[in-house]
Amino acid sequence: MRVRLIFSLKNKGAYLPFHHQYILAQFLKGLIVKGGREEFFNYNYFNFSGLKGQTKVSRSGLHYYSSLVTLVLSSPNEEFIDYLLEQVFETPKIELGNLIISPEYTEQEFEPTLEASNKFVCISPLVLLTPSFNDESGKRFINPDTDEFSDLLYESTLTRMERSGWYSQEQMESFYKFQAVPDMNYVNKLREQQKKFARIYSVYDMDVKYEVRGYTLPFTLYAAPEVQDFVFKCGLGAFTHKGFGMLDLANHAPSQRTEPYKFKREGFIPYKSQQDRGKTPPSETEENQDGN
Repeated sequence: MRVRLIFSLKNKGAYLPFHHQYILAQFLKGLIVKGGREEFFNYNYFNFSGLKGQTKVSRSGLHYYSSLVTLVLSSPNEEFIDYLLEQVFETPKIELGNLIISPEYTEQEFEPTLEASNKFVCISPLVLLTPSFNDESGKRFINPDTDEFSDLLYESTLTRMERSGWYSQEQMESFYKFQAVPDMNYVNKLREQQKKFARIYSVYDMDVKYEVRGYTLPFTLYAAPEVQDFVFKCGLGAFTHKGFGMLDLANHAPSQRTEPYKFKREGFIPYKSQQDRGKTPPSETEENQDGN
């Protein structure tokens, strides 16, 4: 399931670093530990977007100017989502970098019907390689139109699916068809405009800082529907539980596919209708940036 967590922004104009997934990852990890349920301390089958809202770019980072900002959370485990949301709503004032935000309400996205081929866009950077300590290999650039690009995504996806224990051996053996085909027209257009689709990002694992290369580009994935569903809910590539590799369907109107979400905490309803508030939250694909 995928839910949108909408916050009110208390200090318009405040900023986050352009690459802020590690800040969100540390915040969510703190909430997971704070709740005290040890079965979730090392749970990795979830994914989240960057913080979305109306922004402007400066040398400091992304300055947020909208009244509401949105974080998209995704996991096949509804109990985990509810647990995490409960911790969020027990924290009325949240500081992320220079931003001060407060949780307002949640929405659930309707689950799309995924086919054997789907065109996706990356709403958080896609990481191919997991580096080791004192190793620069995670920053290596891999051309998106090479077999290596698709093969690395295939290997990481099938490894995670097997470790989950959700699929039989017969199912795993049937998932051999897998190919990620980037939209090279988009990539070449960015290159002509001297814009980047691949950047270096910081990620922290066991208190160790790593630098990895992340890719943000549209691509078509050819794979079994079960594989499509897994990457849509759990992310694609490496460090998905740290906010990398979140996908959304291309050409899919985000404002028309949500409903109120009331998670299963007795007597607690973290939802206010948009009509009641008179505001529309930014979706995962609705982020305005001046510059690149």
